[in-house]
Amino acid sequence: MTPIDPQTRLELEAAAFRRLTEHLRERSDVQNIDMMNLAGFCRNCLSRWYREAAESRDVILSDPEAREIVYGMPYKEWQAQHQRPATPEQQAAFAKAPTHP
Repeated sequence: MTPIDPQTRLELEAAAFRRLTEHLRERSDVQNIDMMNLAGFCRNCLSRWYREAAESRDVILSDPEAREIVYGMPYKEWQAQHQRPATPEQQAAFAKAPTHP
């Protein structure tokens, strides 16, 4: 593997995060419950991890602020535009899944 200096690694990780959030914004058809059922995390988890990382660097960020960073809009707005009620099948799969992050 090619050695990567710490600054380049940080920049690559930041670019990957930006691409992931862009992809999730483009794929608003993919529901959070589906992500939780298949991957064990969702947009809300990602926003919580972002907030926790900010806090570890003494940056105060509320959950709504972190969610807006991930969703690209206020969470309530995203819910109104894109979130569908979970189906009984989705709820059953969620209930069977291991503990969520």
